[in-house]
Amino acid sequence: MKKFTKIIALVLCFALIAAFAACAKDGGSETAAPAGDETAAPAGDETAAPAADGEAFKIGLVGPLTGPAAIYGNAAKNGAQIAVDEINAKGGIQFAYQAQDDEHDAEKSVNAYNTLVDWGMQALVGPITTTPAVAVSAEAANDRIFCLTPSASSTDVIDGKDNMFQVCFTDPNQGTASADYIAENLAGKSVAVIYRNDDAYSQGIRDTFVKEAEAKGIDVVYEGTFTDATSTDFSVQLTEAQSKNAEVVFLPIYYTPASVILKQAADMDYAPTFFGVDGMDGILTVEGFDTSLAEGVMLLTPFSADDPNAKDFVDAYQAAYGEVPNQFAADAYDAVYIIYQALQNAGCTPDMAAADICEALVAQMATITVDGLTGQGMTWDESGAVSKAPMAVVIKDGAYVTP
Repeated sequence: MKKFTKIIALVLCFALIAAFAACAKDGGSETAAPAGDETAAPAGDETAAPAADGEAFKIGLVGPLTGPAAIYGNAAKNGAQIAVDEINAKGGIQFAYQAQDDEHDAEKSVNAYNTLVDWGMQALVGPITTTPAVAVSAEAANDRIFCLTPSASSTDVIDGKDNMFQVCFTDPNQGTASADYIAENLAGKSVAVIYRNDDAYSQGIRDTFVKEAEAKGIDVVYEGTFTDATSTDFSVQLTEAQSKNAEVVFLPIYYTPASVILKQAADMDYAPTFFGVDGMDGILTVEGFDTSLAEGVMLLTPFSADDPNAKDFVDAYQAAYGEVPNQFAADAYDAVYIIYQALQNAGCTPDMAAADICEALVAQMATITVDGLTGQGMTWDESGAVSKAPMAVVIKDGAYVTP
């Protein structure tokens, strides 16, 4: 009986040793993050700064990191990261930062926003594109989360939401400015418009452009529309514009369909002056696109990498990401610094509730003035719109230059 008891004891001993070994192999060491650790980065986060709760403001970004508008989202994510790194290096106010992908989809954008809220986000840089921003702005207004979108330009994003502000000029501003520029610099030329009628961004710019064009006496000889589902073939629209002898084609659209239009126009030997807006920014980095097709394209943008005042930012961006930043990177960089300045002015601390920080920042936005990469002396009105004007650039030798 004693011999049997010893055997049982030995078996139990070996079993316990094996169990402890398995725990150690699976990461059950004393160095593992404790369960419920709120300072650990959420799953899938690659940018969150390692800061304990109460020591850093939690800043989130929502934008298209994959999908057809990924150039915008990744540029904004990277531009914001550079600003966060610079600010954290100063000491004083510190930022923990996380970016979430919305694939330029409204429903996924709301999900991404909710993920950041669960993380403890205290201010949002984003969403980046208009339709997702409209969806998220309604949620953020109810939650009282302060939002500063770098590039969503529709007035629908900010209408009726006192916590939502824009860094980019509004769609009406772009439409009006485009018509004014064409009237002054391409006077007497006939114009065609090709726009996406199921997109608030494109439709909004088109509406104000056509209204201002009529007021300025611009001859709009043709308007063609498309939807997201029909954005791969523009032969009908281009044939109509060519048949109407349109010398300028105005494109209030994003870079992906614009790249298709430029390729198809070249294939049919149609070479008008193409004039776009800020959504065209990024066309030079579309995978597989022949950038020579964009030579001479004109567009409105608040930022040019050739600006001497942007040299430090451009150098830092190229060193970190191996490419020249576009306006979306600069917009997001400015957005982080705007929040930084507002937090400083308001005397906020990271241990404050997001709703309290929201009220403090909303009050600051009525008085704050910011000099940034995308505008000097930027201010905001009661609607949340920024007071700055777009500038026109032309693509020459694969770069943006002032005409």
